[in-house]
Amino acid sequence: MTTLFALVGFNEIIPLVVMAAVVAAIFAGLTLMSNRNSRASDRLDRWSRPASLAEMETPKGNKKDRFAGIMETAKAMSKPLMPQTEMEQSALRIKMANAGFRSDSAVSIYLGLRFGTFITFFLASLAIFLPKYGMTMDGLKPIVIMTGIGFYLPAIVMWYLRSKRQEEIFLSLPDALDLLVVCVEAGLGLDAGLRRVCEEMKHHKVLIEELSLANFQLQMGRPRREVLHDLGVRTGVDDVRALAAILIQADRFVSSIAQALRVQSDSMRTRRKQIAEEKAAKTAVQLIFPLVLFIFPGIFVVLVGPAAISIINTILKQ
Repeated sequence: MTTLFALVGFNEIIPLVVMAAVVAAIFAGLTLMSNRNSRASDRLDRWSRPASLAEMETPKGNKKDRFAGIMETAKAMSKPLMPQTEMEQSALRIKMANAGFRSDSAVSIYLGLRFGTFITFFLASLAIFLPKYGMTMDGLKPIVIMTGIGFYLPAIVMWYLRSKRQEEIFLSLPDALDLLVVCVEAGLGLDAGLRRVCEEMKHHKVLIEELSLANFQLQMGRPRREVLHDLGVRTGVDDVRALAAILIQADRFVSSIAQALRVQSDSMRTRRKQIAEEKAAKTAVQLIFPLVLFIFPGIFVVLVGPAAISIINTILKQ
């Protein structure tokens, strides 16, 4: 090994080692995915001979086996980043649910992906900067920066998905609540009103998905209080939590659900108006920076430019 480093050099051997590691990782991933049957072969098998009931049930059971290797790999990679306490794990599950990932293995896949991007960016930064700069500060700084980007990139993507989902729920909730108020005041119960809202507002996919899940849980016999509480926690939107709290109180004290929905609808409408007024008040302050950086220099050149040219010509003539 010493002779090899003496002949080739340290800077030349590092890219080869990194390339071998990347090739090994790709080969391992392809090996895990190689057990999956192609759609074409499954289709040919179905058309070539009639399938019995047991054979028809087999592919459905094999779907879990196809991804079992990937799931095990993700769980193994997520162990270094897995929170130790149950409270931290629950908080992470809630964040994943707010982003729309409610699977039991969502946390393991997320942490495994985060650890995988960390290792990938680290190896890529070593292959790019170490042969060029060596073990110096000029080479270690970009390696640390790229490794940090790889570690926090999945968290940034998760935050973006979570915020966009919550924003979509917040924007579509007033329409759904108004329709629910109309349904309840027309004589329908809360369960029937939720079903009607899900049927009429299919274009709001995110909110309707959450309401459909809550309605399904109600039909399965779960207590309404637990279903509404889970709906508020699962979405992570303050307005949905307030709506769930009001409905829980109305159900507990056997008061009018229609009146509670009407009060909540008026409160949400007032809050949306206040948010719009707040954004309008911030506009004047936010416009200062574009005016100073982009518009004011152009106006300054147009107004002062001709006078400056005249002054320079007068000075040169003298």
